[in-house]
Amino acid sequence: MEEMLSLFDYLGHAAGTELGRRVAMFAKKKKSPHSIRFVTNVKYTGEVMLYEKALLDNYFKGIKA
Repeated sequence: MEEMLSLFDYLGHAAGTELGRRVAMFAKKKKSPHSIRFVTNVKYTGEVMLYEKALLDNYFKGIKA
C-alpha cells in the first residue's frame, strides 16, 4: 500500500474546507483509496481524510510550482 497522507501532511499547513472538498471529489472521481485519521491539537479535533501520495501529487501538479 502506498503512503497515505492528510492534506496537512502533504502541504505543511491547514488546507481548509473548500480545498478538502475539492480533493475529496477528485479522489472519488479517480476511485482512489482513502482512509481516516482522528487528530487532536490546539486548532482542530476531529477526523481528517488520508489520500495516497500519488493522488495528491497528481492533483497538485502544476499548482505547487
